[in-house]
Amino acid sequence: MARRAGATRTGTAGKTRSEADLLGIYLNDHLAGLTVAVELARRVVGSHRDSDIGAALERLTAEIVGDRATLRDMMAALGVPVRRYKAYGAWMGEKVGRLKPNGYLRGRSPLSIVVELEGLRLAVEHAALGWRTLRELAQHDGRLDLARLDGLLDRGRRQADTLEELRARKVAEVFGTAT
Repeated sequence: MARRAGATRTGTAGKTRSEADLLGIYLNDHLAGLTVAVELARRVVGSHRDSDIGAALERLTAEIVGDRATLRDMMAALGVPVRRYKAYGAWMGEKVGRLKPNGYLRGRSPLSIVVELEGLRLAVEHAALGWRTLRELAQHDGRLDLARLDGLLDRGRRQADTLEELRARKVAEVFGTAT
């Protein structure tokens, strides 16, 4: 059943939300996710700048920063306000996540890079799902550029592939399965 533009849905508390409100919530949640990704990527780059994976991580970080800026641009084009409290909460959550025990009293565990790469992969795949949703909306909304979204989806696939390659390499090193 097709819904008309501006239609409303009833939420769990009986409140009615417009589709524009729901899109705003959705995009702000994705912006928060990209905020976490940017912070995590910057931390990983700082820890591995001079390593065998440093250049790939720096390139990915620049792309993730660009993805976040692109999402903000698309939100502006759609008239969706940025909810700074969500981005700040995500930023803070990433900082708190650094406090988890890693099995070492001082310094980084060799396992840290594996977990960080897994987190980054989840983040870029989450972003790609957002691009896919926006691409579906772009079929009916001229404010969104299909070609730009296709490019973002392609880049997201490349990012996930790169992160998987790096993750597999580090798993082999950490767990002694490297050939």
